[in-house]
Amino acid sequence: MSDNVAHALSGAGGGIISMAVTYPLITVGTRLQVQRNNKDSTAYSGNMDALRKILSQEGVAGLFSGLESAIFGAAVTNGVYYYFFEAVKGAFERASKRKTMSTVESMVSGAVAGAMTCIITNPIWVVNTRLTVKQKKQAQAEDKPEKSQTTMQAFAEIINEDGVLSLWQGLIPALILVINPIIQYTAFEQLKNRVERVRKLGSLDFFVLGAISKLCATSITYPYILIKSRMQLKQSKNENERYSSLIDGLRKVIASEGIAGLYKGIESKLLQSVLTASFLFMSKEALFSYAVKLLVLLGARKSLAGSK
Repeated sequence: MSDNVAHALSGAGGGIISMAVTYPLITVGTRLQVQRNNKDSTAYSGNMDALRKILSQEGVAGLFSGLESAIFGAAVTNGVYYYFFEAVKGAFERASKRKTMSTVESMVSGAVAGAMTCIITNPIWVVNTRLTVKQKKQAQAEDKPEKSQTTMQAFAEIINEDGVLSLWQGLIPALILVINPIIQYTAFEQLKNRVERVRKLGSLDFFVLGAISKLCATSITYPYILIKSRMQLKQSKNENERYSSLIDGLRKVIASEGIAGLYKGIESKLLQSVLTASFLFMSKEALFSYAVKLLVLLGARKSLAGSK
């Protein structure tokens, strides 16, 4: 068996660790992204104000609303991504007889892996976005918020109220956002190759290279990330808050909130994305050898030799 499954398992494990560590930042960032140009007292004026209000109204648990679906989503997303990325990467390496990919090959590998990941995991992130935002609405509407929905209850509610296809709301922006991991993983692979020519990489190297690559990717693609998050919400009855497409969303945000509206919540998103990517790359590399050993133990792989 190839190492694709081992990469998928270690990627899933790394995704779980990085998601759990950075989830409060994801909660703050998501709520700022989906918040319209509200002027009432419940609106968040910034990251620290959002953090203060969440803790005040919902307690520490509010920072982890939707964590169950996010952990599941991170495991599936990273597992699927790494499986397809390594599969395409392996095909290129076998065809070219080279040990490292070119920049173009890295981009193609990222595009294929990213597209497959979006299609398979979009329903998970639709549910997660709605759970994260719904907790805020419940806290503001009632003195004693009702018990939080489970992931499966949220899935059932979305299907019953909006239909199965609503689980793929925001898919087009998500597919366009495949450029994010393309930039991220291409930058990471090329930086890694350069460092490896000089010396062997350690855990800190993977942490730093992951941070640099994700910083570049998120800075470039953030407006699309914001529109995707808003499209994944239950669509508003207000025509100005309904987005029929990515372009329509960009146009309406600029019209109602200005250019700055496209970057609402970017500070927490950058911090969260960079930290998540750093922990992901570091954890994934650390877990890879254990994933290989597990497959050998299960008889799915013949030996430890040749793993990479």
